[in-house]
Amino acid sequence: MNDAELAAAFHVALGRIVRGLRQANAGSRVGPGGLSALVTLSSHGPLRVGVLAEVEGVAAPSMTRIVNALEAEGLVQRDADPVDGRAQVVAMTAEGAVLLTSGREVKLADLRRRLAALPPAERERLEAALPALELMGGAPVPAP
Repeated sequence: MNDAELAAAFHVALGRIVRGLRQANAGSRVGPGGLSALVTLSSHGPLRVGVLAEVEGVAAPSMTRIVNALEAEGLVQRDADPVDGRAQVVAMTAEGAVLLTSGREVKLADLRRRLAALPPAERERLEAALPALELMGGAPVPAP
């Protein structure tokens, strides 16, 4: 399989996995953008909306809409920026943390079910591919 074929097949497989995980968490009252913002707040702590938008890779107006929706649900709160009291930071509330944890558990349970259904050899191949997947997902990939 050449790089173009591998990329296309990988794209389809990832799309199916992501859709399955979204369906597993379909009962959540927050969409994928809101869940992603909560994950970022969980790992980075309180952030200004503009910084949160940058980390999430979306436009500031889009993140403002997401934050407004999360705030209306009681999942985040706005506080004065400790560095510049004229600005605000967004912080996850305890309720947001509970929602995030329960959503993760639903997705992890679905992934465990999928892993358990794999033949042992395929599970081992998936485990062996984890370093490459982690590199693709987070570390810069060198140009050819």
